[in-house]
Amino acid sequence: MQVEKRVAALVEEKIADRPELFLVSIKMLPNNKLIIHVDGDEGISIQDCAAISRHVGFHLEEENTIDKAYNLEVSSPGVGEPLQLNRQFHKNIGRDLGIKLSDGTAKEGKLISVSELAIEIEEKVKEKGKKVQLVNTQIEFNNIVETKVLISFK
Repeated sequence: MQVEKRVAALVEEKIADRPELFLVSIKMLPNNKLIIHVDGDEGISIQDCAAISRHVGFHLEEENTIDKAYNLEVSSPGVGEPLQLNRQFHKNIGRDLGIKLSDGTAKEGKLISVSELAIEIEEKVKEKGKKVQLVNTQIEFNNIVETKVLISFK
């Protein structure tokens, strides 16, 4: 865990002058692959990822923080990665989400709004013999197990 804390500090140091960028996650995998996910309110460029990678890599080497060979990967979270931070939800307002709930059920709908405690989605509800209706549903974060952005190829 010490490595992750140092890496988080290095990333925060590098993006301190870029308020639109934010750290999402840091994982050190058993195969010595260090994965850093950074995102931005308007996305993040390859140049930003490269600059963060150089900064983190340089300091980890200088300080000998990791005592074995490792691979460093800095990227934005992939399309299939679950949303983790409130800020990521704000960034995806207007997009369709797939949500797994703690009771085992799932919901899909367009993200309408985000608060500190919940999200609101517009879901399509079809009752037998009736037309599809759009219903706004509030879902508290503590009831959400996982949320992913749904990609449509329309």
